[in-house]
Amino acid sequence: MSALVSTRLAAQVREVLAPQVARATVAARPRLSGRVSAIVGLSVEVTGLPAAVGETVLLGEPGSPASLPAEVVAAEGSRLRCLPLGHLTGLAAGAPAVATGRPSDVPVGPALLGRVVDAMGNPLDGGAPLAAAPRAPLHATPPPALSRGRVEAPLGLGVRALDTLVPAGRGQRFGIFAGSGVGKSSLLSMIARGTAADVSVLALIGERGREVREFLEDDLGPEGLARSVVVVATSDEAPVLRLRAALTATAIAESFRDLGADAVLMMDSLTRVSMAQREIGLSVGEPPATRGYPPSVFALMPRLLERAGPGVTGSITGIYTVLVDGDDHNEPIADAARSILDGHVVLDRRLATAGHFPTIDVLDSVSRVAGRVTGPDQKAAATALRRVLAAHRDAKELIDVGAYQPGANPEVDAAVAHLPAINAFLRQDIHDITPPAQAWAQLQQLVTSFGGHR
Repeated sequence: MSALVSTRLAAQVREVLAPQVARATVAARPRLSGRVSAIVGLSVEVTGLPAAVGETVLLGEPGSPASLPAEVVAAEGSRLRCLPLGHLTGLAAGAPAVATGRPSDVPVGPALLGRVVDAMGNPLDGGAPLAAAPRAPLHATPPPALSRGRVEAPLGLGVRALDTLVPAGRGQRFGIFAGSGVGKSSLLSMIARGTAADVSVLALIGERGREVREFLEDDLGPEGLARSVVVVATSDEAPVLRLRAALTATAIAESFRDLGADAVLMMDSLTRVSMAQREIGLSVGEPPATRGYPPSVFALMPRLLERAGPGVTGSITGIYTVLVDGDDHNEPIADAARSILDGHVVLDRRLATAGHFPTIDVLDSVSRVAGRVTGPDQKAAATALRRVLAAHRDAKELIDVGAYQPGANPEVDAAVAHLPAINAFLRQDIHDITPPAQAWAQLQQLVTSFGGHR
């Protein structure tokens, strides 16, 4: 018995001392240094420094305010190509470069709940440092395809139009496609407050600086922030940081998934992540391809998006906004994202100008998992409303000019008679959160009222 106790005690001691031993091992390593040999565009070339791809190096005098971390992205002989995690102002050729001996990682876990951090995982909210939080690699691989769970359970989002007509499943990945100023961020804030998921991770990438605080205080609010982690990289930051913010948010969501939680990862926007990768790719000499986007952009998207989804335990429901160029939903980034994601929600500028919020065009929006997360009665009610809306859209010009004859089409008659009630159901105030059960009951009541006109 005493031997067993001693073994358990030794194991506990090893577990407690393991982090300290790891830090001491890193500190005891000989410091390897090289020199900055060239600065071209956004990339820095370093010579005389052995380091692996993905490793972090420090450019400039170690410990000085001008010291700048960078990530090794390519190696050719004795030359390393690095991407600085910040602006290059003040860095000159000949500056020292020091290897840290560790890959890029970020703080993760429950300690981040309610916090606002930057792309490096450093607090932006003035709160306590996150030095004690566990860390996870920035570049992780998704769970194997055959080890993932299935998307079979619905996930309430608190938005009637989504929960009934474009239902989401736990572990689904879908995009919100819209032009600028159509209500993407406001819709995300509603989802963050109303989702039935355990935790929300929001990535605000490429946002205007003034909008970040407005989003946190006015749209998200204290209630939404308390169960969220917010990662911020504003539009003035280096493209490497904007790209890294997407990876940081994904790594944080993965940590909650691995704890068995159902997390929602909301990224605003996937387009700005792609633009950051475009700047990086062009600066290192990639050839521009479709509309100036180099091939690395279209290689990045599946690697990033596949990290969301169901895991072995827990899940990540990925919601990615896509800023379509000139309201063109077939532009390269939107087209590529739509082919990877499990559904798409389309926001309509005409609804926005008409004061209809949320501005969801339910007829053009599709959930590829709707059949697996809704029951027969729910599916029938949603289909009935879609058919009435589609019939009204097809006959709208005739109705507007007074050429439609009542009785010609029962579904058009139902749409005309119940259009105010339909719009009242689809509209929802930004601060109004509707539980899914209540939303389905309202839809069933609305569809039942169509009976006399069908």
